[in-house]
Amino acid sequence: MANYVKTLAIVGGGAAGLAAAVRAGECARERGYALEIVVYESDERVGRSILATGNGRCNFSNSHIDVREYYNAEFVGDAFDALGATSGYSPVHAFFAGLGLAWREETDGRQYPLANKASVVVDVLRAAAAELGVREECNMHVSMIDPPHEPGKPFTLQMRDGLFQRADAVIVACGGRAVAALEAHDMERLRTRPVLGPIKVAPDDIPFARELDNIRVKCAVTLARKQGVVYSRIMTESGELMFRKYGVSGICVFNLSRFAWPGDVLRIDFQQVGGAAQAEDLLMERRRALAPIYSGELTYEQLLRGLLLPRVSEAILKGAEIDPASEFKPFEAGPLARLLTAYPLEVAGIADPDISQVRRGGFAVETFDPATMAARKIDGFYAAGEALDVDGPCGGYNLHWAWASGLLAARSAVEWLARR
Repeated sequence: MANYVKTLAIVGGGAAGLAAAVRAGECARERGYALEIVVYESDERVGRSILATGNGRCNFSNSHIDVREYYNAEFVGDAFDALGATSGYSPVHAFFAGLGLAWREETDGRQYPLANKASVVVDVLRAAAAELGVREECNMHVSMIDPPHEPGKPFTLQMRDGLFQRADAVIVACGGRAVAALEAHDMERLRTRPVLGPIKVAPDDIPFARELDNIRVKCAVTLARKQGVVYSRIMTESGELMFRKYGVSGICVFNLSRFAWPGDVLRIDFQQVGGAAQAEDLLMERRRALAPIYSGELTYEQLLRGLLLPRVSEAILKGAEIDPASEFKPFEAGPLARLLTAYPLEVAGIADPDISQVRRGGFAVETFDPATMAARKIDGFYAAGEALDVDGPCGGYNLHWAWASGLLAARSAVEWLARR
């Protein structure tokens, strides 16, 4: 038994899994502790999910992470504190700097590799893992994790093909779909659902979206929910919105999708001038300014020309059953202003789960210790990344969580194994 080398199994070779593998190797080396680290990945290669992030550029982190933006924010905040994050120090950034990754910052604190390719992030992770002796086992789909039935005994990992593997500790770092299908004894899991994706609108609003398919607009979008007889604002996002045949897409929509439910309403503000009253004043000023150019009274089409893209103004008027060639009257400025600042689209749900960036759900955070990422009921069982019921907005938040939780889980797992 003196020569027995313990094994740490990491289920999932994505962002959290690779970060955990590297950190576990670093911690074991620092301790002079012999540890076999194995990453089990169901895909044919590790890191594929990282390659698809940020349109292939990998928005790997953000310089202005606000913990309050995360779902289950208190758990995330406690985890970041345990890892050693402060207002002036990021363990995630220090980790990647130590791997040799160079990066640059773009708008809203979004950080991308200097080489502008997600592949370099995977490269530095895999190179470090290989140097530390981490073994990659691809095309290995873990379907069940059976905990030890006696103290000191190993975990049993059952593969989809029926093979078994043993491990002394396990870190589950797979994505939402995989964790939903994973059998893990006595571990509470919440049903997963896609978030951070495009939104499908209700059938009555599909014609409006279809009229504007592939049109992009800069706007503000408010998510509202019916409470009693009125709709109350849930949140507002600004940015570029893209219309699709099924509904709407774009970063602002993705962020709203984290909180949207069928029956909610998206109110699109095409003007962003402060509200309907300000938009009404703007329309009346345009009417006065344009009157000398056109003979007689202005039509709706003439009033909106130059204010909106022609296809947008046509769709808005069509949706409101207004003839663009009809005469615009001053008393109609108010209703038109409300359309321009709060055009309503009813939410039907997420349009395409496969496009969504993350899935909410997975292991309930209440069943894990945020200081270690360890399961409260099963010694030697850890989780990280999307396997836990945590998600954040676009802008590097979800990858930052994956790296951070992977680093924390790995450090904790190695410390636990070394104490046994």
